Amino acid sequence: MAKRTVIPFGPQHPVLPEPVHLDLVLEDETVVEAIPSIGYIHRGLEKLVEKREWPEMVSVIERICGICSFGHGMGYCLSIEGNMGIQIPERAEYLRLIWHELGRVHSHLLWLGLLADSFGFESLYMHTWKLRETVLDLFERTTGGRVIFSVCKVGGLRRDVDADTLALMERKLTELVPEIEELAKVFIEDSSVGSRLKGVGVLTAEEAAALGAVGPVARGSGLRMDVRLEEKDRLYVDLGFEPCVETAGDSHARCVVRIRELFQSIELIKAAIQRIPDGEVSVPVKGNPEREYIARVEQPRGEAYYYSKGAGEKFLKRIRVRTPTNANIPAMVKTLAGAQLADVPILILTIDPCISCTER
Repeated sequence: MAKRTVIPFGPQHPVLPEPVHLDLVLEDETVVEAIPSIGYIHRGLEKLVEKREWPEMVSVIERICGICSFGHGMGYCLSIEGNMGIQIPERAEYLRLIWHELGRVHSHLLWLGLLADSFGFESLYMHTWKLRETVLDLFERTTGGRVIFSVCKVGGLRRDVDADTLALMERKLTELVPEIEELAKVFIEDSSVGSRLKGVGVLTAEEAAALGAVGPVARGSGLRMDVRLEEKDRLYVDLGFEPCVETAGDSHARCVVRIRELFQSIELIKAAIQRIPDGEVSVPVKGNPEREYIARVEQPRGEAYYYSKGAGEKFLKRIRVRTPTNANIPAMVKTLAGAQLADVPILILTIDPCISCTER
C-alpha cells in the first residue's frame, strides 16, 4: 500500500489570484482527497446592509468582485426592483444586457490568460490579455470605469449610451472576432495545450448535477443550465440565445465552453445594439422595500442568487448573495480526487475561482 502524505496547497500560490487553502492527501503523485479551507479575506459586505441605506448598497455589492462587478450590481438592483414591483424602461434592459455580456467577454479572456499562465504558455497569456484591453477600453468609454462601473441603480441606469458610441462598440467587437478566432485555435487545437487539458478532471453530467455545479462547469459536463434561458423579460430568448454545451466533462470541455461563449456574447451584444429602442433609462423610485425577493443572474462563472429582505425602512433587514464559486467548490474537490499533483493548479482554475466572491 502506497504511503499517504498531506501536502498544503495555498493560500499563497502563483496560480491563485486570491487565497484559498487545500490540504491535498496524496498517494505518491496521485491526489486521493482534497480538503478546502476558505475565510482568509472575509470582508463582511453583507453585514453593511445594517449601516448603508438600500440605494447605497449597489456600490457595496458591486465590490463583491472586480471582474464581474456589473453583474453583481445588476443582480442586487433586480432583487430590489422585484421586491418593490418596479419595471425599468426597455432601453435600460437592453443596456444592462449589453454591459453584462461585455463583462462575460472580459471575464473569459482574463480566465483564458490565467489558464495559459498556469501551464507556462506565457506568450499566449500576454496575447490573451492584450485582447482583453479592447473590452476594458469599451467599458471605460461607456461607463467611466474599468473595474467598478457604478452605472446600475434601482430603477434603471445612471447614464445612457449614445448611438455613435454603440456603433463604435459594435465595430470594435467585430474587429476583435478574428483575433479571438486565432487565439481560440491555439487553445482548442494545439497539442501541448491539449495534453494538459484533455481527459483531465473529468466530471460527468450526473456528478455535476448531484454536486450543484453551475455555469461553464455544468455546461462542460453536458448540462443545459443557464439562467438566461429563464429571463422574465425574455430578451435573451428573443435574441436567439442557446447555451453552449460540451459533453466531455474534462478541463478541455470547460475551456471550449468559455471560448464559445466569447463569440456568443459578442453576437448577443451586436444583436442588442441593432434592436435597442429609444427612450429613458430610469424611472422614479418611491418608498422602501417591504418584502423578500430573490433575483438570479447568470454571471460569467455561473448562476448567482441575490436575496433581499425589507421591512419598509431605509435599511434592509437582510441581503444575501450566493456566488457561483461557492456552488462550484464541491465539483472542484471531486475533479481533484484521482488527479496528478501537477494537474492541481489547472483543475482549480477550470472552475474559474473567485474567492472574493465567495467570502462576502
